[in-house]
Amino acid sequence: MGNNIYSIIEGTGTYIPTRVVKNEDFLNHDFFDEKGVRIDKDSSEIIEKFQQITQIEERRYVTDDLVTSDIGFFAAEDALKSSSTDKEDLDYIIVAHNFGDVKADNKKSDLVPSLAARIKHKLGIKNPNTVAYDLPFGCPGWLQGVIQADYYIKSGDAKKILVVGSETLSRVCDPHDRDSMIYSDGAGAVLLGATESETPVGIMAHKTRTDTLDEVHMLNMGASDNPNYIGDELFLKMRGRKLYQYALNSVPQAIKDCLEKSNTHLSKIKSILIHQANGKMDEAILKRLYALYEKLEIPSNIMPMTISWLGNSSVATLPTLLDLILKGNLNPYKLNQDDTVIFASVGAGMNINALVYKFK
Repeated sequence: MGNNIYSIIEGTGTYIPTRVVKNEDFLNHDFFDEKGVRIDKDSSEIIEKFQQITQIEERRYVTDDLVTSDIGFFAAEDALKSSSTDKEDLDYIIVAHNFGDVKADNKKSDLVPSLAARIKHKLGIKNPNTVAYDLPFGCPGWLQGVIQADYYIKSGDAKKILVVGSETLSRVCDPHDRDSMIYSDGAGAVLLGATESETPVGIMAHKTRTDTLDEVHMLNMGASDNPNYIGDELFLKMRGRKLYQYALNSVPQAIKDCLEKSNTHLSKIKSILIHQANGKMDEAILKRLYALYEKLEIPSNIMPMTISWLGNSSVATLPTLLDLILKGNLNPYKLNQDDTVIFASVGAGMNINALVYKFK
């Protein structure tokens, strides 16, 4: 029986911005509801409620001199270094983001050339056969990039692929919208390589779905909640309650479908690496997932979290989480040979994806 080609993680990288923004930094903000009415509560009360719901105490913002492609480049460099990969050997560079390069003094999205092309340029890659392209897919974009890379590798068309997730949500969030306190900046990357094996390793299976009939506008761009805001910028808007319910109803089943596709039982999973969207929501998703399996209790430390100190950096949360674990920077979490994990994400589109991975 011949060997099959599998996609394995050969290295990871991350860039965590240096600017720490704590919840108390929002005390002087005036918050409005989606109808443009000022919320008649003290900011401290709003922030305390926000922290209870999301578990976020602080988040990271980029400094004014950096844009999304800059921090994506930092994460890409880190992944190349940790994998000992020659940059000229890359077949693809896939960069997940949603807003392009947004400067501190100019809030308009800059998407040409692609961020992937900019990162390839910053890396100084001469090889014209290193194909670089962007993937806008909401928060699940990085994981979808990994899924696309798996297709390229398993087809035999590629052997080395760099997948980057980079975002600067601080540049597109409304200072008068309490939901915007959830957002942060960051970048993460993974280097995927091809390996031959008689038994399944690396990426075992993946599952993606897109719901648009009633869900398409749960995340969208819109004007500031403050009707007196001066400026024509569009800000990221979220219909929090509807999105929360959608995620609870849909994400657990998508994860279960992916596990079944890989012939893996949930009891065999060492860690569940889920998009850091909202602490309470992720905990509720975990409970719903385990409820789908009769008499299966939730193990302790099954779901590592970073949202309390890193916030929601969209496409960057999963690769950052993975990098912190693999490099021993998120105690007590560790991933060893033969451990099987599941990645999952949900976000604008609305899109959901999941991926089962076994470490070699």
